[in-house]
Amino acid sequence: MNNDLKKRVNFEIIRYANCWEDADILLEGLSPLPNSRILSVGSAGDNSFSLLATNPALVVAVDINTTQLYLIGLKKACFLTLSYQEMLAFLGFAPCENRLAYFERVKIAIESNKARYYWENNLPTLQEGVIYQGKFEKYFRFFALKILPFIHSRKTTDALLAYKDAEAQAVFYRKKWNTWRWRWFFSIFFSKYVMGRYGRDPEFLKWVQVPVSTYIYNKASVHLQSVRAQSNFILRFNLTGSFGDLLPHYLQESNFETIRQNIDKLTIQEGYAQEAITKFGKFDAMNLSNIFEYMDKDLFARTAEELANGLNANGRLAYWNLMVPRLMSEVLPTRLAYQKELSEALTQKDKGFFYNHFFVDSLL
Repeated sequence: MNNDLKKRVNFEIIRYANCWEDADILLEGLSPLPNSRILSVGSAGDNSFSLLATNPALVVAVDINTTQLYLIGLKKACFLTLSYQEMLAFLGFAPCENRLAYFERVKIAIESNKARYYWENNLPTLQEGVIYQGKFEKYFRFFALKILPFIHSRKTTDALLAYKDAEAQAVFYRKKWNTWRWRWFFSIFFSKYVMGRYGRDPEFLKWVQVPVSTYIYNKASVHLQSVRAQSNFILRFNLTGSFGDLLPHYLQESNFETIRQNIDKLTIQEGYAQEAITKFGKFDAMNLSNIFEYMDKDLFARTAEELANGLNANGRLAYWNLMVPRLMSEVLPTRLAYQKELSEALTQKDKGFFYNHFFVDSLL
C-alpha cells in the first residue's frame, strides 16, 4: 500500500462520523456464516458493528486514520455501557440536553488510552452529537440547512420524501423538484473542486476522470424519482441534515441486542487491510468499502492480490465503486469469480444511491 497517502491527507480529523455504505446489501452480499472471521474497513465503524449481527468469531475493523479508530472505540464503549435509547441520545440520533453526563459513563469502557484522551479533549464535539461532526457530515448539513432552502422550502422537501406511489413520486420530482435552481446549485456544490475541498479530500478524487457534479446529479435524479427515496436514511440526512426516524442498520432496535452480545468480538486495528491479514491471519469475508477509489491501477492490482491471498476457501470480498472503475476479479480472473447477478441485484437496492456499483467477488 502507498504509505504516502498518510502524508498527503489530514488524518487528524473525523472525516466520516457515519458510514455512507449500505449495511443491508453488504450483509446480503457477504452472507458470512456464523463463527466467520471478517475483515472490515473501519471508517466510522457502523458497518463493522453491523457485521457483528451475523454472530462472527472475529471482526477486525482496520483503518489508517487513527481518529476514525477513536470514533469506533467510542461507539464500541457505548454498546458496552449505555441502553439503546441512551446510545441514540448520546450519539445524536435523538435529542439530549447533556451528552457529557453519558460520556462520564462511556469513557470508562473506552479500551484505548489515546482514544479516551482524545475524547476528553474534544468534549464540544460530543455535546453537539458526534454523528454530525465529521467533515463529510458538515458538508452535507451545510447543503441541507444553508443551500437547499434557497432552492426548495422545507415543505417541498418533506413532500418529496413523503409516502406516495411510484408514479406520483416520479411526477413530483419532474414537475416540482427538478427546477433550474436545483440543477444550478447542484452543479456548483457537488463539483469536484467543492466536494474535494469541503466534503472529502482532493486526494480521494485524484483518479476520478468523469464530471463529478454531472455524475452525482444523474445518480440522484434516478433515485429521487423512486419510492425508495422515501425510506432512505442516507438521502434523509442529505436533504434535511438529520436521519429523522430512519436509522442505519447497526442502530435499529431489532439488531441492537445481538450486536451488544457480540461486541467483544470486535477488534480495532490501525493500518492497512493487508497489514491486518499479516497480524490476524486469513479471513472468510472482507468489507473493503471503496478503498480502491484512492489507488492507481498498478497499486490496485497489487493490493487486490494481497487481499485475495488473505481469504480462506470460499471466502468473499465486497466493495463499492463510486467514480473510479475497479473490479478485483478483472485483474485476478484465475483467483476470483465476480458474482455478477448478485452484485447487480444488490446495486439496484443500494441506499448509497451515489455509488456506481456494489461488487461481490468470491475466491475460486
